[in-house]
Amino acid sequence: MTVMEIREPGGPEVLQLAQRPVPACGAGEVLVQVAAAGVNRPDVQQRKGLYPPPAGVTDIPGLDIAGVVAAVGPDVAWPRPGDAVCALVAGGGYAEYCVAPAAQCMPLPRGFTFAQAATLPEVFFTAWNNVIWLGRLAEGETLLVQGGTSGVGLAAMQIGKQLRGATVLATSSSAAKRAVCLEMGADAVVDYREADWPEQLRALTGGRGVDVILDGQGGDYTPLELGLLAPDGRLVLIASHRAPKAEISTREIYLRRLTLTGSTLRARPVAYKARIARELVEQVWPLLAAGRIRTHICGAYPLAGAAAAHAVLDANQQVGKLLLTVSALADTLPEPPA
Repeated sequence: MTVMEIREPGGPEVLQLAQRPVPACGAGEVLVQVAAAGVNRPDVQQRKGLYPPPAGVTDIPGLDIAGVVAAVGPDVAWPRPGDAVCALVAGGGYAEYCVAPAAQCMPLPRGFTFAQAATLPEVFFTAWNNVIWLGRLAEGETLLVQGGTSGVGLAAMQIGKQLRGATVLATSSSAAKRAVCLEMGADAVVDYREADWPEQLRALTGGRGVDVILDGQGGDYTPLELGLLAPDGRLVLIASHRAPKAEISTREIYLRRLTLTGSTLRARPVAYKARIARELVEQVWPLLAAGRIRTHICGAYPLAGAAAAHAVLDANQQVGKLLLTVSALADTLPEPPA
């Protein structure tokens, strides 16, 4: 099969096509003929040598896929060969075939093409894990999403609005991106390049502060965000693009009963991710099918064009998701179940 591999740590140019054997699926796994694969910021971090795959996971990048099941392990009841699925994987998505845990496979939302479905797993798993589980966003609370037009940001804003009735605030760097945030459910958006962005956000809450913050920047943003939290507020970190360290007031945390937490999902056990998959299919997939939650694709590239997709992420030009169209099935709707 044709794959896109990382020759060595570096820029987008280190991505190169290669030929590898089609992998075999074992117990609890399925082999998917990939129609489309998502391109995500963790893929960029892996390409740079900053986010190696967990032990035993393929070095081929790619964390979410959509396609048709080609084979299944002996103990797999669902999905079955021929089923259309999208799935979160720990690696291997930039390839014509990819092995996925059966428990992390999900049916395509009704009316979604394979390409549209390939944009869902990584961002919605991440948003659900961090906003709903770790952030404990409750009905009617206020959610702040730093970098609202990332794939995870758009998923988080819509989950907060549609499933918790939250007041959703976001930050973004351009008027065009801020317009997309508003279109996708944000109540207000501020420009994080302006020095007083924390004061602007606090004013939008009437001085109370926000209940949950989802942030991938870390560094010097961390103490500012802790200061933006309302009493009992939760700050959830999913990356540290600004810096890996921050100086914070621990006294502020206990006096105002704040929670500072964070996560990575890639190395979590299958059983953990299977629970998220079930909750997404039960609660988010119907909203996707009804058009109340949407995906936003800002670019699609052939597998050979993965470097061009990575260059867009490197330049921070993406709005929503980028994807790779791996086969001619990418832009088609799946066959209805027999």
